[in-house]
Amino acid sequence: MVSAQPTQPVAGDESPTVAIIGGGITGLVCAFRLVQRGVPVTLYEASDRVGGVIRSLRQDGYLAEFGPNSILETSAKITSLIRDVGLEPRRLHSDPGAENRYLVRGGRPVSLPASPLKFFGTKLFSFGAKLRLLREPFIPRGRADVEESVAQFVLRRLGQEWLDYAINPMIAGIYAGDPARLSVQHGFPRLAALEQRYGSLILGQIRGAKERRRRGEVSKQEAKKISFDEGLQVLTDTLQTRLGPAVKLNARVVQLEQTTAGWRTTVSNGHGETVHDHRAVLLAAPAYRIAEIRLSTNAGISLAPLAKIYYPPVASVVLGFRRADVAHPLDGFGMLVPAVERFHILGTLFSSSLFPGRAPAGHVTLTSYVGGVRAPELALRPESELVQLTVNDLRTMLEITGEPTFRHVVLYPKAIPQYEVGYGRFKDLMADAESRAPGLFLAGHYRDGISLGDSILSAHEVAERIARHLGAEPAEKDA
Repeated sequence: MVSAQPTQPVAGDESPTVAIIGGGITGLVCAFRLVQRGVPVTLYEASDRVGGVIRSLRQDGYLAEFGPNSILETSAKITSLIRDVGLEPRRLHSDPGAENRYLVRGGRPVSLPASPLKFFGTKLFSFGAKLRLLREPFIPRGRADVEESVAQFVLRRLGQEWLDYAINPMIAGIYAGDPARLSVQHGFPRLAALEQRYGSLILGQIRGAKERRRRGEVSKQEAKKISFDEGLQVLTDTLQTRLGPAVKLNARVVQLEQTTAGWRTTVSNGHGETVHDHRAVLLAAPAYRIAEIRLSTNAGISLAPLAKIYYPPVASVVLGFRRADVAHPLDGFGMLVPAVERFHILGTLFSSSLFPGRAPAGHVTLTSYVGGVRAPELALRPESELVQLTVNDLRTMLEITGEPTFRHVVLYPKAIPQYEVGYGRFKDLMADAESRAPGLFLAGHYRDGISLGDSILSAHEVAERIARHLGAEPAEKDA
């Protein structure tokens, strides 16, 4: 029976910890880094497992990744995390022979050119589109004070064909989103910054590469793709093990109250409620979950507007085939499907080409995604229909014969936050909340970028901010 309104902290809270709400990659990494600094933490996860969308399944000789399939090693902080949790022996780099990236045009995957010389010979883009790219450095800057959608930005700088056959599928692959709705300033801030600083995307890529090297960073295009011998869940499981009893599962935080000493959480486990005092709080759950928490602060802050952040549904369809039944060489990362090609799937990863151990001998694993902003209703179809429409698309594009030898479908009803035009109001709300309620922190994919690498870096950054707030000892320099 749920208690009414408990007012006293439970026994054992004599030395308040930092509360971390959300056991996805951001919450786990932040907790780990704080513990390394000597800061005790309590991580509350509402479900019965940590990892969020990261989930790996070993079955019948196949390894299926339900959500993301790899991490881009863009920063030394990612490298040091893997080292510090003791996973270097289990880390895998993607196969160097699987570097091709394909875009579908005319119903068939066409490899993206890997060099400027190959670009001028590719059939992926027309002569007019190639000529338009050469004109890009001479296109005037847009106004810095005007927010554009990605589609508006690309049409202005590159034209319709680049939007249809390069940017539209890229947005589908990253966000499962729509370039007409995504904000370039918030969804791709570095792209907007390149134009403002250099006046050209092409010049910005060239000059920006030198600056990244000086900072010890790697662009996402050049970064190594990494995973682990049994999939990405190895990382989240290991972080949970390292944190031990600090992780509380089936613990949904329903209320946060600011106190003179910090923050008080009311936690429901489905059978009752307990109250715990904390020195600080990190909100690292999805935005729509954060919006559900009753928040009581001295400044009267509300995070309820975060419920308006759009998370479209996405279905992950992992299929196995006999290698002999797939005509395509699968010599790459995967393929993205432009909306104008009128297929059902958003794209497909060649999972067994990327990393070893993803399929039995003589078989391949293909991971496809359905739904998103482009077709949210498709993601909600029955599993059998999702398998069939995916198989039909793959038969055409990859020339597959025979039936799947493995099937696994997972639906994410709310998959990826969309940084749509006007998203600045949400970021302003978060910054205002942190400013007016000391000890309250927000971080994760709804604020700092949606990739796993972005979330890991977000976790490092917020751990540093929390440590400064508490006056904790500085961490050893990541290397």
